[in-house]
Amino acid sequence: MSVMACSEKPLNDDISSNITFDKVGSTYIPSNAIEGEVLVKFSSEMNKVLDNWGGYTSRSGQSDLDQAIETLKVFNIERTFPFNKKTEQKARKAGINLWYTLKFDKDIDLNKAVEVLSELNCIEKIQCNSPIVVDKNRKKPTIIGNDALNSRVSRAAAKFNDPGLQYQWGYINTGEYPFEKEWAQAEPGADVNCKEAWELCTGDPSIIVAILDEAVMWSHPDLAANMWTNPEEIIGSDIDADGNGYKGDRHGYNFVKNSSVISWSSQYDTGHGTHIAGTIAAVNGNGEGVCGIAGGSNGQGGVKIMSCQIIDGEYSVSLAQEAAAIKYAADNGAVIIQCSWGYNSVNANPLLGFVPGPGTEEEWGNMYPIEKEAIDYFINNAGDPNGVIEGGIAIYACGNEYSESSAFPAKYSKCVSVGALAADYTPASYSNYDEGVTFSAPGGDTEYYGTTNENEDIYDMDNCMGAILSTLIENGQPAYGYYEGTSMSCPHVTGVAALGLSYAAKMKRHFKAEEFVQLMQQTARDLDGYFIGQKQYNYNHTTPGMAITMMDLSLYKGKMGRLVDAGALLKAISNSGSDMKIPNVYIAPGKTENIDLSRIFLNGESLNYSATVNSSDIATVTVNNHILTITGVAEGSTNVTVKIGDNREQTISVTVRNNSNQNGWL
Repeated sequence: MSVMACSEKPLNDDISSNITFDKVGSTYIPSNAIEGEVLVKFSSEMNKVLDNWGGYTSRSGQSDLDQAIETLKVFNIERTFPFNKKTEQKARKAGINLWYTLKFDKDIDLNKAVEVLSELNCIEKIQCNSPIVVDKNRKKPTIIGNDALNSRVSRAAAKFNDPGLQYQWGYINTGEYPFEKEWAQAEPGADVNCKEAWELCTGDPSIIVAILDEAVMWSHPDLAANMWTNPEEIIGSDIDADGNGYKGDRHGYNFVKNSSVISWSSQYDTGHGTHIAGTIAAVNGNGEGVCGIAGGSNGQGGVKIMSCQIIDGEYSVSLAQEAAAIKYAADNGAVIIQCSWGYNSVNANPLLGFVPGPGTEEEWGNMYPIEKEAIDYFINNAGDPNGVIEGGIAIYACGNEYSESSAFPAKYSKCVSVGALAADYTPASYSNYDEGVTFSAPGGDTEYYGTTNENEDIYDMDNCMGAILSTLIENGQPAYGYYEGTSMSCPHVTGVAALGLSYAAKMKRHFKAEEFVQLMQQTARDLDGYFIGQKQYNYNHTTPGMAITMMDLSLYKGKMGRLVDAGALLKAISNSGSDMKIPNVYIAPGKTENIDLSRIFLNGESLNYSATVNSSDIATVTVNNHILTITGVAEGSTNVTVKIGDNREQTISVTVRNNSNQNGWL
């Protein structure tokens, strides 16, 4: 895998350029695969055997498997996805608990190892564990220091007093920006329509977005208040206080170094993840820096950002660690994963330095089965059947290769694929395009707005339409600055989705994930009417001698999705989805469960509630103001009926019993 940088420039990293594949049976073996290591998915018939291992072993107790272990000199077999006591039942239902990492003698050829393991009936899938390749030549952002930005005076008419808001044209584009070029202008309304949306909602802390990227600088003064916090954990702790399989994961986890220390101090760090986080949830109304699409109001109430670090300087995760990060997000409350990266597309041009990636969904699934299963796990298991959203939304950038094909995983039919726009509704010159692109959003286009052989003009604070302004890091310290790419359009879509879910929480509406994405599509704006004639840009415009390139905009019709519209989305939410439901309760004898009914029903704080239980010898129930309290008495099942106001009622089931074992409720 090559992680896409936010620049439109080609990947020049020698490692990514030279990756080739062998194939043994149905297993692809990349040339950069980790020696002495293979990921296997055991068949479901092995569940009881795997339970006896307790998560890891060096011998299986199965004769054919042990013979293979001896042949390959396997010294460790360990569960790929750590055990999480709260979500183990979901993992088992999805079959994701069956993935194990086998470590063996590095002198043994991987092709031979795959051949030996593929003969075992107890193994269903095999994948080599290769590292995700990071483009070490990825473009650096243009930095604006804290003082330089915060010294600016915000516009009097702005919704918030953050000085950078007036330059965040992707939120509110007035078209009032000067340009020397008659062909490159800004068009009013080429934005995600935060102006209308913010009149209804600015965010809600119950909505959690996981950013799989470089580290999010959780101490950044414009992000700290909106960081997700795991209250039981302490950074650097050697204790897994909440039993989720990770120690010290207070604001997320560093999957590169298998550490709770989220790191952004490497000389190779670009601030990419921090920039993305700012677009989604920089703190609004604190008089500092920039705004986030769902950053709250007056320093309060923004959506929460979880940092799942998959890039740390020049190092990156393996496929197994990437998959673990995706599952971690689902298991710890995230309902959206924001992924501004992916493989190169199948139509990536080798002459521009790109290496084509998988072309079909089947090919991608066969090449990277653990990645696909992790994404499916997130889509199917994030959220809450009784909460705002059931299931998760996986949002990926479609790619920056000027290619007529979206990249995977964005191209996966269950993911949201995002293309990039310039400030006049036209496709960004670098953006991939495809019939499978779901949405487009502002991403900037310096090759369109920039002057040949110059770089500074596109980042002038009063002439800023070429790129996207957000939070950044400079030498390990908080800063602000400009980036461009589908990496930047992607968090615009994520921010709109998070803002929509925030309003759904406010209005007490419930959606299935697929249903919510469909509503986003229905309320988004058509773009094809803007794709007329030609658009000129200067490929690699800061390099002397680069010629003007012309884009035939008609080729993009039907292939850039629709422009997300936060205002239209929020207006549609009240009459969409379904009523929220009181959750069923599973409880042990002698334990109590409290449910805040005001978070389930619209205007719930002012409603009157009463509750009755069918069998008080199994459970008892009381209501104090809007808090429903259920206490387990003895093992068994019963129903509780809650009356809401004068004319509504809901009945839930209550199951009382002790935990069966460490696998949870079975």
